[in-house]
Amino acid sequence: MWTGREVAPGADPGVAGRSFGGRLHYLDSIRIALSALVILHHAAQPYGPVDWWYVEGEPKARWIEDFAVLNAPFKMSLFFLIAAYFLPAAVDRRHERPYLGPRLRKLGGPILIGFFLVIPVLMFAYYRAFRGYGPIGFGDYYANVYLGAGEEPAGWSGPIWPDRQFGHLWFIQHLLVYSLLYLAWRAFADRVRVRRGEEALPGVRDVPERVGGLAVLGFAAVVAVGTALLRVRYAVDEWMPVAEIIQTEPADLAQHVPFVVAGVLAYRRGWLETLPARVGYGWLAAAAALSVGYVAFRSDLTGFFELSGANAGQFAWAGYETVLCVGFALGMLVLFRDHVRGTGRAQRAAADATFAIYLVHLPIVVGLQYLMRDAPFGASGRFPLVAAAAFVLSVGAALLLRRTPLVRAVL
Repeated sequence: MWTGREVAPGADPGVAGRSFGGRLHYLDSIRIALSALVILHHAAQPYGPVDWWYVEGEPKARWIEDFAVLNAPFKMSLFFLIAAYFLPAAVDRRHERPYLGPRLRKLGGPILIGFFLVIPVLMFAYYRAFRGYGPIGFGDYYANVYLGAGEEPAGWSGPIWPDRQFGHLWFIQHLLVYSLLYLAWRAFADRVRVRRGEEALPGVRDVPERVGGLAVLGFAAVVAVGTALLRVRYAVDEWMPVAEIIQTEPADLAQHVPFVVAGVLAYRRGWLETLPARVGYGWLAAAAALSVGYVAFRSDLTGFFELSGANAGQFAWAGYETVLCVGFALGMLVLFRDHVRGTGRAQRAAADATFAIYLVHLPIVVGLQYLMRDAPFGASGRFPLVAAAAFVLSVGAALLLRRTPLVRAVL
């Protein structure tokens, strides 16, 4: 992803950032790493967690469940922060080229493709494998069950009728909503600045603003308190439609929205450049220590923690999860910022294909999980094989799809 200008002459392209207008290579590397973590998380679902999944009845391993629990809190929040970091520059350029149309195409395109082409395949496979309503062809399922043209079967197992849903596309939906909200805010703020006789564009700080440990602690407190308050009413893994189509898990909104705001402010104020390494590594160490503690004292902790309600267990888990979220996110930002000095052509292509990887990875993961159902080994063997193969195939499929001009326009 480009900030809109070339790297300044003589600048190291590996460290060029907001000040130089060059490509932020370490954010490319983080996006690839986060894509891998998302694939790992979904590859782990049938082999550890007890959540609903497209594949059922698989062998379980406790370490895989632990991995899923500890991997869950931070990766999507960091994805939101990185995406939001590039929002201001894109909106600033709307005076040179339109913003709304390309944004709707870039985010709305994957949502529509996923809803009409990707998710139906996943739900049809689940319908055939685990629902006892008799044989049905894909065409009949698509029209009558997925889109709801037929009558609801007696004793429908749900969770909703018709079977249509957005599945993992919720992330792209939310990113589109946040983008539109930011665009509306900027239109209002720009008008106010013009009336005051100021420049229409807010610009960026000439000297990046230093962000210190107390600011990070305050940010973490906002995330923790917000998370705890939301989970008094909404449990983890409780999903609801907003405006009928925006698939939302309210329990995690306080982990996502502050990271979106932080990403926008980080661009304007240069926070990614000034975040002290000691602060990032300190939070990373805290997250790592809590992760080790969770594994070591799993039985005691899981017996105490709660996922919802106004009780000590829920408040404790909200704080515990916040340290994991903020710690791993800041740790990755500092670690990659200070140690990634450039990316190759293949890495840049993979980073640019992030949305495509996200869109196509789930049917690949689930397909591999189905293929592994009769494998002669347990969860600890199936999970890494599925994860490794899914990552390679997802990246390869995404890069191949993006070679088609029509697909590249929306992915």
